[in-house]
Amino acid sequence: MDSPIKIDNRGNLEIVTLNRPDKQNAIDVDMAKALSAYFSALPHRLDVRVVVLRSEGKHFSAGADLDSPAFVPPGSGRSQKQMAMQHLYSGIVRLMRSCPQPVIALIQGAAVGGGFSLALAADVRIASPDARMNAAYLRIGLGGCDMGSGYLLPRLVGVSVASELLLTGNFINADRALATGLISQIAARDDLLETGLNLADDMLQASPMGLRMTKETLNGSLSVGSLEAGLMLEDRQQIILLDSDDHREAVSAFKEKRKPAYKDC
Repeated sequence: MDSPIKIDNRGNLEIVTLNRPDKQNAIDVDMAKALSAYFSALPHRLDVRVVVLRSEGKHFSAGADLDSPAFVPPGSGRSQKQMAMQHLYSGIVRLMRSCPQPVIALIQGAAVGGGFSLALAADVRIASPDARMNAAYLRIGLGGCDMGSGYLLPRLVGVSVASELLLTGNFINADRALATGLISQIAARDDLLETGLNLADDMLQASPMGLRMTKETLNGSLSVGSLEAGLMLEDRQQIILLDSDDHREAVSAFKEKRKPAYKDC
């Protein structure tokens, strides 16, 4: 039996591939557990500095597998069992947002429901021209807000567009996703991985701790209630980084017009 995800290590970069192309990369329990295990380990892995999330086959992900045990059948204790499953699936989003490594999602074809939420949980999204995304939860009799969509989507595209998508379950295509800021760029399907790797390489030019703390500060700034609080987060980040050896190395490399040799200290 094939693993539900594949991991390709390329030094300081790892490529995580959803690997159920025959099921349109629908997220079953095994895939959810594998993704949870992978992302939960990342805070302890300083060797991995950037993650690229992609998928095999025609579609990024068809969302939760409707035939999997994620949907607990009626019976005694169903609420408790369903809550455990809900926490498993939504927990992936929490782990993606809290891991210190930037996550770049490469989206081709459909990214619906849970697949849409995985894309939203990434730090950057790049899509092929045929990409289309929706909050499919509403289409199967559930609420449109699930797996972080109600929190993340308005912060990416604004309340009006988010409300439209979450209250209808309508699809958003690549062109409109680019126009609304949901994705950063569009790349041909055959160029999707190379485009993502090029962006990852740009990120890898930063000092390791600087990259981690930038994601941490961005995450914190999403939740603060004022400019003053945001400035406090940024001030804290800079004071810590100013005392690092990598900061001094970066300044020396800039002055000497050479590539810095970071030691993550």
